[in-house]
Amino acid sequence: MERRMQRHQEQLDQIYRHLALDPEDTSADASIHEEISCLRHTGRLLFEEHQEALRMADELDARLRDARNSTRHGLLHAHMSNATIDLREQAPDYYAPGLGINKLRMICILGSFLGVVIELIWCVLKYGVLQSRSGLVWGPFNLLYGIGAVVLTVALYKYRNRGAWLSFLGGMVVGSVVEYLCSWLQESILGSVSWDYSAMPFNLNGRICLLYSILWGILGVLWIKNLYPRLARLLLKIPNRLGRFLSISLTVFLLVNAIVSGIAVFRWSQRVRGTAPPGPFWSLIDQRFPDERMSRIYANMEFHSPDRKEP
Repeated sequence: MERRMQRHQEQLDQIYRHLALDPEDTSADASIHEEISCLRHTGRLLFEEHQEALRMADELDARLRDARNSTRHGLLHAHMSNATIDLREQAPDYYAPGLGINKLRMICILGSFLGVVIELIWCVLKYGVLQSRSGLVWGPFNLLYGIGAVVLTVALYKYRNRGAWLSFLGGMVVGSVVEYLCSWLQESILGSVSWDYSAMPFNLNGRICLLYSILWGILGVLWIKNLYPRLARLLLKIPNRLGRFLSISLTVFLLVNAIVSGIAVFRWSQRVRGTAPPGPFWSLIDQRFPDERMSRIYANMEFHSPDRKEP
């Protein structure tokens, strides 16, 4: 490469001399344009090699850190690196390798549960009260966290063996988009909101704000570098037949739970607006999911008038 650049420089010196002595001579224009194209091509190759070298260095550094951290103990260090998990998942009969559907189902289920547990602990530490943070009517599950965990995994999976800065940026962007869309869909379909950041600085329509976007970035790093390896390590211990059964059965439970929850919240919003049950089915929903029960499950949910406009 050094010799090639030296030859280019010698060629350029001749061209510069020719242009300086006889600027009106166009006989060498074709060879000059050819040299320009050659230099640009060489520049692109050098840039690509430079980027690839930086990527390889970043990945090697990240793999080294993850391998060393996996030998340590504590909440901040996963007990198995992503690289080790990738290797063990290559077993031919393993039911949840890579980003297969079985693994994504389990991530959604566990993410829905763990998100509620973490938020409950946060609520107790911050406000000193134990308040429901569930998003479904049956059990401590919130699909927002499950969907967020799946989206984070899909978006950050290819960076699992890279530097933490990529996971931070990816988590910040992906988490904010998911949070905004979930807020918008909830209000558009059900006419209700479960969070409002309008009082926070640098917010967008009260649905997301800079502080929580940064927290999503931190969560992205924590997830792909710490929580995901722990989850993947746990799945490696589940027998294949049992793992497939749990994946399918728990997914069916969550889907039915989500449908019933949507119906219950929709009917709750109608009752808030004074709408009488239009039939026996909706009367049954009123009996099974009265306002008192719904208020306990969705402690932070508020209903807006249908004519509310975006700021």
